[in-house]
Amino acid sequence: MDYRDWEILKELYNQKNLTKTARLLFITQPALTSRLKHMEEELGVKIVTRERRGVHFTPQGEYLVQSAEEALAHYQKIKENAQNMSNSESNKVVGTLRLGVSNFFANYELPHILKLFKRQYPHVEFKVITGWSRDVTQLIHSKDVHISFVRGDYGWRGLSKHQLFEETICVASKDEFEIMDLPRLPRIEYRGDYLLKSVIDHWWAENYAQAPFISIEVDQVDTCREMVINGLGYGILSSRVLSGIEDLSKVQLTDQEGKPILRRTWMYYHKESLEWNVVKAFVHFIENHDWTCSSAKIK
Repeated sequence: MDYRDWEILKELYNQKNLTKTARLLFITQPALTSRLKHMEEELGVKIVTRERRGVHFTPQGEYLVQSAEEALAHYQKIKENAQNMSNSESNKVVGTLRLGVSNFFANYELPHILKLFKRQYPHVEFKVITGWSRDVTQLIHSKDVHISFVRGDYGWRGLSKHQLFEETICVASKDEFEIMDLPRLPRIEYRGDYLLKSVIDHWWAENYAQAPFISIEVDQVDTCREMVINGLGYGILSSRVLSGIEDLSKVQLTDQEGKPILRRTWMYYHKESLEWNVVKAFVHFIENHDWTCSSAKIK
C-alpha cells in the first residue's frame, strides 16, 4: 500500500463509482480496477463488491478507508514539517502553518490577522481547524496544530502562552433593567464554550436562589446578540461580542469582592516549534499586534 492507494480508497469511498473515481484521479478505469485487485491480493481481503448502482465496501474495506484518512493526514503532516524544517535552515519564512482557533476568534479576529500576515509573508499557507476552546486546546497539546487561539483559562501545562486580550462579561438588554430582577426577565441562552458557561452558572448561583427564565435557546452567540438587540430578552455575553453596539443597557458581571469577571484570550504554542521560521514569524507577529484596533472592527 502506498500513498496513491490510500488516495484511491478515499476517493472511491466518496464516489461509490469506478468511472467517476478514475476520472477524478486522472487514471483509466482498467488501471483503477487493476490497482484495487492488487490491493486485495496484497492484503488477502475483499475490499469492494460491485453492484448495479456502483460499488459497496466490505467491513474490511470500511476499515481501510478509515486507515486511508489517517495515513493521508499523517503523510501531509510529515510533508509540512519537513518543508518547514528545510525552510528554517535557509531562513526563509515559507511553509504551511496549522492553526487551531476558537469559533469566535475565527469569525471576528482571524481573517484580518491572516490578511496582514500574508502581506508580509506571501508564501505562507494556512490550514485552520475551528471549534470550541476546550477542543482547540487539545489540538495544541496533541501537536495536531502549531498554534492555538483559545478563549478562557484552559490547561496550558507544557505549553508557551501569550495573552492577546481580556474582556469583561456583561448582562445586556435592549431595555433598562435592575440586576436583581434578572430571574423574572426573559433570557436568551446560547450554547457557548464549556468554561464560559461554568463561569456564568457559578456567578448566577452566587447571586440568585432560583433558576433563570430561559425564553429562547440558540446555538450561536451571534444569534443571541441579534435577539438581544431586537429586544427579545437579555443575554449574558462577553464585551467583545458587544463591541460597537451602543444602544444597549449593559451591566458587568462581578465577583463577591466587586471585581469584574474577566475572560482572557490566549495564544498557545510549543516552545520547540519556534525552530521553524514560519512559526517563529507568526508568533512574533501576534505578540506585536495591536488588539485594541482589532476589537474596534467588531460591529
